[in-house]
Amino acid sequence: MAHDEDNRPPGLIASLGLVTRNAIGLLLNRLELAALELAQVRNHLLQLVVVFALAVLLGGFALIYASVTIVYLAWAAIGWVILPIITVVFLLIAIGLIVYARGLLRSGKLSLPATMAELKSDRDMLL
Repeated sequence: MAHDEDNRPPGLIASLGLVTRNAIGLLLNRLELAALELAQVRNHLLQLVVVFALAVLLGGFALIYASVTIVYLAWAAIGWVILPIITVVFLLIAIGLIVYARGLLRSGKLSLPATMAELKSDRDMLL
């Protein structure tokens, strides 16, 4: 008789235990995959930041050398007046970029509106 009991299909509790164990295993596998992908994304983002920083640095050097060249070429024609002219040009460009950046911040384009709406919806659902 003991042999017949061993051949019975697992009970409801045992089946739920197996399903739970499999679900936890699946969740852990997904978390491991996400952690690996996040590590790769982090490495790529770090590479991008380094490349961007070098590009900005080299762009700054190019701007400096271009300015020096303009001053050198214009010095014979207008003398020291070229220095305030270049200063005003750079100042106007800087002011324009600041106004543009403030406009971006005020328009809310950097505020992740869809994500914030979903998080608010989740919070409202839970409360």
